[in-house]
Amino acid sequence: MKLKGKVAIVTGAAQGIGRGIALALAKNGAKVVVSDVSDKIADVVREIESLGSEALAAKANVADSKETEKTAKAAIKKFGRIDILVNNAGIYPFKPLVEMKEEDWDRVMGVNLKGVFNCTKAVLPKMIEQKSGNIVNISSIAGAVLGYLNLAHYSASKGGVLGFTRAAALELAQYGIRVNAIAPGAVETPGTKVAGEEALKQVTQTIPLKRIGQPGDIANLVVFLASDDSSYITGQLIVADGGFTIQ
Repeated sequence: MKLKGKVAIVTGAAQGIGRGIALALAKNGAKVVVSDVSDKIADVVREIESLGSEALAAKANVADSKETEKTAKAAIKKFGRIDILVNNAGIYPFKPLVEMKEEDWDRVMGVNLKGVFNCTKAVLPKMIEQKSGNIVNISSIAGAVLGYLNLAHYSASKGGVLGFTRAAALELAQYGIRVNAIAPGAVETPGTKVAGEEALKQVTQTIPLKRIGQPGDIANLVVFLASDDSSYITGQLIVADGGFTIQ
């Protein structure tokens, strides 16, 4: 229960990695604001409550600053504080660069990069007032470490998340706020399952640890970065990819 008494906002928390993060934070004692554009957030809230923790559903599009501000205000109204923000919301529509349109680019940037800015700005007043806070941004090995075919917009957005993380960590350290990023490799989620079982088997063979990541692998890292166990770590990128990028 290393996060007992803490209040966390998790974006993109309706399924996949975000859901795993929300549940892991709750299991470690945090009260969780479950945010997403999907109505499935209600299911995640019920899961958290079944664990004996408190939760709040906050439907929001992170690309809209008014909606992210509303989420932060709802968290403060219900729980009185905000200790942790996990910027997890992200989209990755595959498209070759030569076919990519401006609206494709803007949509991905709006969610993946502007969303991180919007959510961070929304929680900062309360964190600065508290003189404490932890922000964990979910980047990706795509963009932050490697380039990926048909994902120029996604790779650019996730590379941007890393740059934002480092700059924000420098600026916010004076307020006792830490900012770190995680770069997952292949993780088994509803989104990746669309590729099919055979494709996932092929991907697994390229990973030194010979397995696809699970949401829990990323969630455990988030718990570490959000807790006092990592109190001397800020502005860093932690890669969790089963060794894929060290080959």
